[in-house]
Amino acid sequence: MTAITPPARKKIKAGSFSLNRFSTRTQALFHVILLLFSLLCIIPFIFVIIIAFSSEDSIRQIGYSFTPISWSTDAFAYTFKLGNALWRSYLNSFLITIVGTVLSVAMTVLYAYPLYRRDYKYRKFFNFLSFFTMIFGGGLVPTYVICKSVLGLSDNYAALIVPMLFSPFNVIIMRTFLQTTVPPELIEAATIDGSGEYSTLLRIVLPVVKPGIATIALLVSLAYWNEWFLSLLYLNKNMSIMPLQYLLMRMQRNADFLAKNSSMLGADASKAAAQLPSQSLKMALVVFIVIPIACAYPFFQRYVIAGLTIGSVKG
Repeated sequence: MTAITPPARKKIKAGSFSLNRFSTRTQALFHVILLLFSLLCIIPFIFVIIIAFSSEDSIRQIGYSFTPISWSTDAFAYTFKLGNALWRSYLNSFLITIVGTVLSVAMTVLYAYPLYRRDYKYRKFFNFLSFFTMIFGGGLVPTYVICKSVLGLSDNYAALIVPMLFSPFNVIIMRTFLQTTVPPELIEAATIDGSGEYSTLLRIVLPVVKPGIATIALLVSLAYWNEWFLSLLYLNKNMSIMPLQYLLMRMQRNADFLAKNSSMLGADASKAAAQLPSQSLKMALVVFIVIPIACAYPFFQRYVIAGLTIGSVKG
């Protein structure tokens, strides 16, 4: 066998390195493409902020524009008139989102883990049961009757958390992630070492599937943060637990009603409707809703990226 001389080794390394490296033009093209995609994501939100600070007269004259005729903070001033109700609704939304996300992720993991284990006797039955509910649902009326009459979910935090705790779609995602990232040999080795089921799940499985848990937590937190329909159904008297989305939705609905029916409500109502920033108010409400969840996304980003790249790492 012929030995490879040091100069030959350098040539081989240099050749292999050049094969796996992009040229400067290709890297510049990729940077431009990524920059365009980033702008497509950022520009709409910047446009919303510009409209929120646009005056109502400017919107009436030239419509939505990046360069309004005049600026105004009337929409935010109108929102801040809510006072303590606004900040209380913020705290309610944070509380509902955090508690609901933690409980929902826990239920998803505890349901998906037995479906991942091939030695579980009733694996097929519960797998079919979760999939069946994705196709056939009870409907709104039976769900409302069970939640309000049977479970007593009315005018309390549980009414805004419990109906969204379980999602078959999230279970399927979590089960698939377990199947692709946790080899059965790892479970068998832990069992041979004397580890119990809960110890195996908490100490061995969960650290491996952190990217999957973060992805589910992100989906669930977005669902809880944007939810307002449950408040419409189950909040009748105790409005102190109203989340932010429902409060802003009611405010927008009242503003639209005043704008459309001002002519029938008298001169004072017509004057108030003329001064109401109805168009910019919509965008200001979007800003109030989007900013908190946008600030929370970077905490999940590291795990989501790890979940996207784990296949290439394993390969």
